[in-house]
Amino acid sequence: MNSEIQVLSQVEAVRRNPGMYIGSVSYDGAHQLLQELVHNALDEALLGFCDRILVRIGRDFVEVQDNGRGIPIHLHPSEGISSCEVALTRLHAGSKFEKGPNEFTAGLHGVGLSCVNALSSQLKVTVDRHGLRYEQEYERGIACYPLREAGGSDTSGTTVRFWPDNLIFKEFVGFREENCRDFLATLAWLNPDVEIRLENEIRGTSETFNGQGGVRGLFKSKLLEKRQLFEENLTIGLSSAVFKMDAYFSWTTQSDSQIFSYVNCVNTSGGGTHVNAFRAGLVHALNHLARELGSSAWKGSPIEMEEATEGMVAVLDCKMIYPNFDGQTKNRLTNSDIVEGIEAATIEQVLRFFRTHPAEATVLFERISASRNSRIAARRIADRIYLQHARRGIDEEVYKAQFGARSTNWHDSAAWITDSDLLKLHADQCEVGGGEAIALDVCCGSGVVGASFKHKVKKVVGLDLTPQMIQLAKQRLDEVHQGNVYHIPFESDTFDLVCTREVLHLLPYPEKPVSEIFRVLKPNGQFIVGQILPFGEGDAAWMYRVFKKKQPLVYNMFQEEDFRKMLVSAGFVDIKMTEINVWESIDVWINSVETTMIHRHEIRELFYNAPPEARAIHPFKILPNGEIHDLWRWCVFSVRKPVLELEKKVTGRVPR
Repeated sequence: MNSEIQVLSQVEAVRRNPGMYIGSVSYDGAHQLLQELVHNALDEALLGFCDRILVRIGRDFVEVQDNGRGIPIHLHPSEGISSCEVALTRLHAGSKFEKGPNEFTAGLHGVGLSCVNALSSQLKVTVDRHGLRYEQEYERGIACYPLREAGGSDTSGTTVRFWPDNLIFKEFVGFREENCRDFLATLAWLNPDVEIRLENEIRGTSETFNGQGGVRGLFKSKLLEKRQLFEENLTIGLSSAVFKMDAYFSWTTQSDSQIFSYVNCVNTSGGGTHVNAFRAGLVHALNHLARELGSSAWKGSPIEMEEATEGMVAVLDCKMIYPNFDGQTKNRLTNSDIVEGIEAATIEQVLRFFRTHPAEATVLFERISASRNSRIAARRIADRIYLQHARRGIDEEVYKAQFGARSTNWHDSAAWITDSDLLKLHADQCEVGGGEAIALDVCCGSGVVGASFKHKVKKVVGLDLTPQMIQLAKQRLDEVHQGNVYHIPFESDTFDLVCTREVLHLLPYPEKPVSEIFRVLKPNGQFIVGQILPFGEGDAAWMYRVFKKKQPLVYNMFQEEDFRKMLVSAGFVDIKMTEINVWESIDVWINSVETTMIHRHEIRELFYNAPPEARAIHPFKILPNGEIHDLWRWCVFSVRKPVLELEKKVTGRVPR
């Protein structure tokens, strides 16, 4: 039994399970390697030993150079190799574990440099230290030779150049300058005393980032093109020998909340205890203020978290001795010892501001009250929807209310609606046509799917329940009717082609609409249907929760096997399926009438805390600015109504 247990070397362990260390092997993972090196250089700056950092982008490599002390080069007493090689090949090796007061670094886990090395096809390190230059090269984490002298040097610092391994990062073709620029520009704001420069060898360009204004400047950059509720910005300051925080925040007229948080210059895009403590302190302060001002300022039950932060833009910059993160990518802070201090400072300083700015307090309370009224109205609609679970069929008025309101910004609510590749994939499945073929677009929405077939058929008819959508569809289709998909208002054997997209998961008992579609098709007619499906069992339940919170009308999260069975059970034959993946901005997708502010927050939390089984098969990414992009698996099915139905009608028997 013991002989079956594998013991992997540290390099092999990283290469076997890279997601454990860098989150993914997508472009995000490759850029995570770059970020690890930049944060190593920034740690030198935070400790007072570095004031210049250079990032150089090549065609298939990137280089990070700093003027810090240089990685130690002495012989490691227990490993028998240089300390530089230890740092490059051993996990949890580093000099940042024992810290004194005001020594703030991001590299607590001590795996960044060794992970970069393990996941690179090549890596070259150059160390300038004590008047000498040293160098060493690696291939896939293995040293090509011991650290060696390479001449004299009148500077100090570390330079690491690496090539991400295309055996690991199969889609990687080069570092994206825009991603690097955004990342470095933010770091320049957070470290205004450090010169940060980006060079692009391919284009021959160079840019030095100006971080003047510090955290306040970063906050102002986040407010660009946003309208504030009032001109004054609020600040929170907290400082001790082991923890510091500077926060700048204000409220805008927008509906979403944007809290940008950083710990030792690391973007904690998933938030964490520091953000939770800040939000909790804010809620306590506003409720305390409401009690002070009395009913003239606030009426009703206590203010809730989402109400207090709706429309807020905030930047939190934290420095701490021993940050604890929930993974090597460090997107979420888990320290509990800072909560009490942040919450108390937030309560005290928010109260101080609004007590001296009563007009601003009035404006904010009015905003929160209006938000609450809107949320209550949305919940009433949702309550009506949930009641439909006990009924067969649908309540038409509920669907009209939901999609009638959405029609005002229908094409802006999701990229998939007008995605040209997705529409082309539907149209390419069409095998009927000719001069007399007639198509029906069921639940046609704005008619974009049906319109994609117009060059293949004589006429496209639309059917929708919602008057507003019907008006949109009339701009694209030949004629549009109002009707219920449970009782399609056309004679049997009418259409050569029926198409629909992303609607069956909204309907209870979807087999009934599929049966109706079968009925109105001519024998040998074709049904083309597009549907978002999970990547597998691992992400199905998680996707259902996400979609249900976005749109309470959702009843089903089909898996591929279930969807196929439903089509077969209706009588369809000749099933073909093609796939296409489409990236969707979750922040845009959830910014719609049917999604309450609480549910928007809960959807973001579902992504931040996605279970391992979902993360393993379902690609999504959380960008440095907090935006969430999700990859949706679109499956387009083509099926036929068998000619058998016609023979049964003519002969009255089933042919053998």
